[in-house]
Amino acid sequence: MIVACLALFVALSGVAYAAATIGSAEIVDGSIRNRDFEDGTLRGNEAKPNGFGGGAIKERSLAANELNAAKIGKVNSAGLADGLARHGVISNVGGLVRGRGITSASKTGDGQYQAIFDVDVRNCTYFATLGDESASGPGTGQIAVTSAASNVNGVRVVTRNSTGELADRSFHLIVSC
Repeated sequence: MIVACLALFVALSGVAYAAATIGSAEIVDGSIRNRDFEDGTLRGNEAKPNGFGGGAIKERSLAANELNAAKIGKVNSAGLADGLARHGVISNVGGLVRGRGITSASKTGDGQYQAIFDVDVRNCTYFATLGDESASGPGTGQIAVTSAASNVNGVRVVTRNSTGELADRSFHLIVSC
């Protein structure tokens, strides 16, 4: 019995010693995971910005959420902010210079354009600004956006010169859902 009690005392004293002497300097970076903490013991002020790497995110769940959202016609991608998912740069002649989530662009009249996206954008918000498609300065004038009446995936853009007359201008367009 004495030997058993002595063994128990030695074992417990080693754990107590380790718990009292191990500090953050002895812990290897990245060796402690979220599952190593009891629920509610890791507080926001103890976590550094960008302190949790990509390994903390289950990427398969993001892809599944994106796929499910696409099936029901909603854009809900945690992997990519939607404002960045649907945008385009359109030249003054209606050509699509570059973009993402935009399938086509065309000029429908003087200062009138239509941009078609890859999803229904009727319930989205549209942002447009006059801007050159290259590195030169932006043009002057006015710009307005609205849903395209003939296509649920479309956005109608109207550009005007500084006096308010319809005029061809290149622009940048963002659709946020």
